[in-house]
Amino acid sequence: MDYRQMISLFIPILIDQAFIIGLNLLNTAMISSSGVAAVSAVSTIDSLNVFLINVFVAVATGGTVVVAQYKGSGNDSMVSRAVSSSVTSVSMLSLAIGLLVIALHTPAINLLCGSAAADVVSHANVYLIGSCISYLGIGIVQAVCGAMRGVGKSRVSLMLSLIMNLLYVLLNVVFINFMHMGVLGMTIAINIARYAAALCALIYLFKLDATLHLRFRQLFQVPWFMLKKILFIGLPFAAEQMFFNGGKMLTQVFIVSLGTYAIATNAISGTIAGVFQIPASALSLTIVTVVGQCMGRRNIADARKFIKSFLWLASFSLILMMAILMPLFYPLVSMFNPPREIIDDIFWVVLVNALAQIPLWAISFILPSGLRAAGDSRFTSIASMLTMWLFRVAFGYVLGIVLNMGILGVWIAMNSEWAIRGIIFLKRFKGKKWYEHQLI
Repeated sequence: MDYRQMISLFIPILIDQAFIIGLNLLNTAMISSSGVAAVSAVSTIDSLNVFLINVFVAVATGGTVVVAQYKGSGNDSMVSRAVSSSVTSVSMLSLAIGLLVIALHTPAINLLCGSAAADVVSHANVYLIGSCISYLGIGIVQAVCGAMRGVGKSRVSLMLSLIMNLLYVLLNVVFINFMHMGVLGMTIAINIARYAAALCALIYLFKLDATLHLRFRQLFQVPWFMLKKILFIGLPFAAEQMFFNGGKMLTQVFIVSLGTYAIATNAISGTIAGVFQIPASALSLTIVTVVGQCMGRRNIADARKFIKSFLWLASFSLILMMAILMPLFYPLVSMFNPPREIIDDIFWVVLVNALAQIPLWAISFILPSGLRAAGDSRFTSIASMLTMWLFRVAFGYVLGIVLNMGILGVWIAMNSEWAIRGIIFLKRFKGKKWYEHQLI
């Protein structure tokens, strides 16, 4: 893979990430018009949504790696079987998770919102059940997008993502701004958008793509040997996501205990931080395909070269985004209509995070994506889980609650954990074990 191919793969993913994060910013701003309780409820439940959705997105990533390696090896028939296996496994998992959480939604709400105000709990109930109903839709979309990135068709994943996210925003405008339905309107919008995109994804796979030669019945014929390859990458990553986001949920419980303003500060800061990370997040997705195809050809030198390039590019992009966005902080934060009391808190959280992520984000997120694409999933997952729980959660509690540093303390603990995790991954990358796995 040369740099022109890499750029053609990266640009659609960059546009996709910009739309996803930009539209998420607009959605948060729109729901903010329904009050602090509404945005606090959505933020709290979204911590659980991220936890659960990342489980089946992790399995979809396993599909991306397997598809990319088969594509790199030139085995087109196995590429098709890997695509269908990935879509089936992710769809079944997302449906099962959604049904399970709906059945257990009361204890989940009690865990996440036990000490929150009554109006926050009421909104959270509506948003949680509505989100779970939509899991199958986003599961299908993520599986198809991941598979298309694996074969290098990132434009397809871009179009599906645009359909889903633009429709979501447009429906939010109708249901929240015009019909004043608040959290219920947001829930209806997310279901319509995700299932419309899922339908488009399936139509593309079976009717429009002329290279994969897929048939609908293949979704019900998943070969065990292919499923094992996908799960070899996907399950450790899924376990990592469960532990990683479980730690973030526990941190969210700390934040809930600090009050509604603290929840809103965390939610708005997180949304703005996501804007800073748009190019770096796109590179994190692109590297899976690039390194996966290199490993399919067993070209270790190219894999190592591209990983180093991506690390430098990601850090440079974070410097550039900070230079562009920090002067625009006050117009940006005004979109969320925050109470005056929390604007300074948001500023310091965003500034500290923007400075910390320049040296730390790439080695903590880009590097493990490259290692995982080479088949080194178990090590990266174990390292991420251990640093999350032994460092971020414990240190976050000490700084945020015990030392009374509040939200800023929780975020400083997160940035510190990036450093520990990144050092571990750099040491792994300098050795040979990360590329010795034989996936295909």
